Amino acid sequence: MSQRRRTTLTITTLGITAALALQASPAAAVPGGHGPGVGARPCTAGDTVEVPGAEHSVTACLPDLTTSGLQQQAPGRYTDVADWTGLHALGTQNPSGVPGLQVDGYFPDTSTSNTLHGWNHDSQFVLRIPDDWNGGLVVAGAPGTRKQYASDFLVSDAVLAQGFAYASTDKGNNGVDFYRDGVAPGDAVAEWHQRVTELAVAAKATLRQHLGQAPQRTYVAGISNGGYLVRWQLENRAHLYDGGVDWEGTLFTPDGPNLFTYLPTAVRYTLGQATAEDMYAAGFARGSEPLWDYHRTVYWGLTQKTYRAEFDPAYDPACPGPTAGTTLPAILAPCPSDAGYDTWFANPDSEPVHDALARISLTGKIKKPLLTLHGTLDALLPISTDSDVYAGMIADQNRDRLHRYYRIEGGNHVDSLVTVDPQLLRPMLPCFRTAFDALTAWVEEGAQPPASTTVPRPAGVDASDPALLNTCSLASGG
Repeated sequence: MSQRRRTTLTITTLGITAALALQASPAAAVPGGHGPGVGARPCTAGDTVEVPGAEHSVTACLPDLTTSGLQQQAPGRYTDVADWTGLHALGTQNPSGVPGLQVDGYFPDTSTSNTLHGWNHDSQFVLRIPDDWNGGLVVAGAPGTRKQYASDFLVSDAVLAQGFAYASTDKGNNGVDFYRDGVAPGDAVAEWHQRVTELAVAAKATLRQHLGQAPQRTYVAGISNGGYLVRWQLENRAHLYDGGVDWEGTLFTPDGPNLFTYLPTAVRYTLGQATAEDMYAAGFARGSEPLWDYHRTVYWGLTQKTYRAEFDPAYDPACPGPTAGTTLPAILAPCPSDAGYDTWFANPDSEPVHDALARISLTGKIKKPLLTLHGTLDALLPISTDSDVYAGMIADQNRDRLHRYYRIEGGNHVDSLVTVDPQLLRPMLPCFRTAFDALTAWVEEGAQPPASTTVPRPAGVDASDPALLNTCSLASGG
């Protein structure tokens, strides 16, 4: 895929990085359960893991593959704190003390937005293999336009502690100028699909070659754009997986609902041209208002302009133009022209953007078990225009027998924002972990997950309470 000029900035959309997000504290260590050591053997400093198809890779035998251990061993070498900062709530407890192999590398690509390790090469990946391997694999695509380490705290730590191997990709392009990658509208997002598939195939082959056994089970999991990729993979590459967990995945459809049917209203609200009632009519939930100031400062304008540039660059070639911005104020500023984009999107003359979206859109035709969870107060991907709709799409395809949908009362898009209103909001991460365990029990033991439901937020509990920070029941009782 060819590359158009772009800058290499660390700000991202649909998941904000350390330059904008609340600072995270080091994870507390808690014991993690391990599955049976199907392919268990302690790694050695001399181990070299070959990843089929990779252009470059580096292997390291490490005493701890979790975020707390990686930060202590060599800050910035095996994980990037900036990549996962702002996605979890302070006080969240994570496992630690999982020894094993880490492989960092990249697949052939022509774009260079990922500057990690000094490689200046996109399609970077990380593969972690715990010494006490349970025979399973979890694959993730990065949320937003973050990089391969973005789900380290949210996904990697917990699944490694259970004995799963873990693999994640930067999706082939990242940063606020991701839309510069490719030639035709939609190329950058279409590459995300290819890169997740590429990594899943390569990770399976790597485990087979290195440990003499292919994974017995492979799962795909992710948040936001990573959740969208879970949906897409289970619709289009389901033979690679046994199931997935979709955490507030982005909904792309050719004609709506999608980002372009509600974000322009948020841009108008940001510019003082829309009211709260307009926001409710566009799909934003009543009760999410405490989150709006943050989102209009950080998310709405940036997300609208960069994704519109990806799918409809001709709408306003001057904004964002060759870059979404070279200073923080410029990056976050909305394009004034985007205030009217929903009107344009509904215009018959906008058919090319609908065609571009159709290339990468979802259908609901999942082919393997999927658990979806979404916060009722999500102010970036409103639940009424996203997962409520996707659940209906799955039912329309007569695939709801393969699906469970949990609406998490008080959940929002990123757990770090629970401090905005600790009596109203709740973190989503513990619910994700419960959902992952429910998925594996469903696939491996035939244990039916709890029925789809709205999971109530426990009344009178502050979001900083350890129980709410670290536990979640998916049953209707919360």
